Amino acid sequence: MPSTVHQIDLNAARLSAMLLDARARTQELIRDLDGERLLGPRLATVNPPLWELGHLGWFQEYWCLRRKASGHVSESILADADALYDSAKVAHATRWDLRLPSLAATQSYLEEVLARVLNRLAGGDWNNDLAYFAELATYHEDMHGEAFWVTRQTLSYPAPSLGVPPQAPWGLLTGDVEIPGGLFLLGARHDTGFVFDNEKWAHEVVLEPFAIARTPITNAQFATFVGNAGYRRPELWSSAGWEWRLNTPAEAPVYWKRRDGRWWMRHFDELVPLPEHLPVMHINWFEADAWCRWAGRRLPTEAEWERAAAGGLDHRYPWGNLPPEPGRANLDGQHNGPTSVSAFASGDSEAGCRQMLGNVWEWTADWFQPYPGFVRDPYAEYSEPWFSDHKVMRGGCFATRSRLIRNTWRNFYTPDRRDVFAGFRTCAR
Repeated sequence: MPSTVHQIDLNAARLSAMLLDARARTQELIRDLDGERLLGPRLATVNPPLWELGHLGWFQEYWCLRRKASGHVSESILADADALYDSAKVAHATRWDLRLPSLAATQSYLEEVLARVLNRLAGGDWNNDLAYFAELATYHEDMHGEAFWVTRQTLSYPAPSLGVPPQAPWGLLTGDVEIPGGLFLLGARHDTGFVFDNEKWAHEVVLEPFAIARTPITNAQFATFVGNAGYRRPELWSSAGWEWRLNTPAEAPVYWKRRDGRWWMRHFDELVPLPEHLPVMHINWFEADAWCRWAGRRLPTEAEWERAAAGGLDHRYPWGNLPPEPGRANLDGQHNGPTSVSAFASGDSEAGCRQMLGNVWEWTADWFQPYPGFVRDPYAEYSEPWFSDHKVMRGGCFATRSRLIRNTWRNFYTPDRRDVFAGFRTCAR
């Protein structure tokens, strides 16, 4: 069934553990959401949490239980499941109006689906197709887990009861690293294991020598731009960016507030003094591009970003091929938010860039496009519908699951989105 090369390197026990871990994290993220919070306000950037929870069960059931090798799709164990939860067919704006099952019924649906998938994995019909789709369902749930973090921030809900406040040293790591030019293999290689279709496959690109910042831009650096009337100077913005600015009452990043002569920042449901050495976050592509124009810098292309992360070597992560550990990158919600840009020195890339994975997503200059020879995977809606009008982000954030992220991972959002946990690093012009 998977239409492209996929190397199965996980056994049934490991896949089962991943599915259970993803579900445990989902339950932690939605544990205190009840009453009105189960639906929340109708916004274009979030889903009703109750709908999103049911969608997780539907996706897992559809790909792991209902979809057959013959192409036939069997009935769901939940009446009207397709009409409720198929995100490709249920318009976003209508999800608040659906007659959704209660929270208890939704939880029962999730539990039953997961139990049946685990039974399949433990049973005699284990095969590579099931392995592929069980892994897909895990990563799908991981991505929606990050979306629950974003929803809580967007709606001023309390931070999840995960992680601890950052204990890393505060400080500023300055300067660029020089990257030599030459041929670079951009994208995932065939022996990588599970990757998404937009990462396929590694292909040669030619890079000119470039210099890229060792860290993302900080709150203090962005505050200087704000104080220099950056949001009021059309010459600093692209035409599309200035059009966005004219239609949006923005004078600073979306969650910044000016009080008593200083900047404050809303972090979930708390207003805290703006931490100067944290990476600036909740910045859209237009804002990042305007800062670069003001500073005489530019955003890296995604090929430059990946080269700085991978060091020109066949590395899955900036530090090599060892899996992420808590001391290497701020992932998995371990700190409930970003940490200082000087933290996690043990995760530096071979080139000397810090926090290429974790902390904040990083905008790149490029539009999201398919790689040469693109062939969509069975989950056809994942990449193909979004080519050309989304910008590429790289690197993951504090809420991204470590099993999900790697140097070749491509995230993508429209350039106006300020709700995601995104910042940016820059290159010299």
